[in-house]
Amino acid sequence: MPFKHSDASSRWTRFHAEKKGIRVFGIAESFQKSCATSTLAGIVMRRDLIIDGMVFGTVTIRGNDSTQNILTMIRSLKRNDVNCIMLDGLIISMYNIIHGEEIREKTRIPVIAITFKDSEGLEGTIRRHFPNDSKLKLEQYRNLGQRDQILLKTGKFVFLRYWGLSSKEASAIVNSFTLQGSIPEPIRIAKLAARASIRRSSQ
Repeated sequence: MPFKHSDASSRWTRFHAEKKGIRVFGIAESFQKSCATSTLAGIVMRRDLIIDGMVFGTVTIRGNDSTQNILTMIRSLKRNDVNCIMLDGLIISMYNIIHGEEIREKTRIPVIAITFKDSEGLEGTIRRHFPNDSKLKLEQYRNLGQRDQILLKTGKFVFLRYWGLSSKEASAIVNSFTLQGSIPEPIRIAKLAARASIRRSSQ
């Protein structure tokens, strides 16, 4: 079901994924385990695959600042033409957990989080990594909700969580931006940009 705001003036977002002018803001990360922070790259891409925006940010490895720092990245774009935010997963930077619903609420932009592997759950792993303070991380993880598995036009399966749009709309957008394999172009390019930034800073 589409996410609905609690305020009286809220409306479900509706758009046509097939329109050439639709813009997705794709966010992905790169980090080195020896560093205290991870680099995020955000790419604004139109449906015709033209890139017309880019921004960078950082989050703390093993921290709890990913949601707020992503919101800062979005605000720094200073744009009102982004139709959807696409996240490369919700658990980044060694269990710095992104709250997709909060991003949707504060930006009023639909959010899709995409992952590529099936999983039986991460609660045991979280407990091992945070033996003394796993309660908060486990609560954040459980609040993420279930994923929907979808089959892409490329023949690959991916797993989606989404807010502010329907399952059909989320599937259509991901398919529109995926040329081959399973990784949508905004995410693929954002990954490359984040990695390039890491390499440059380490030189």
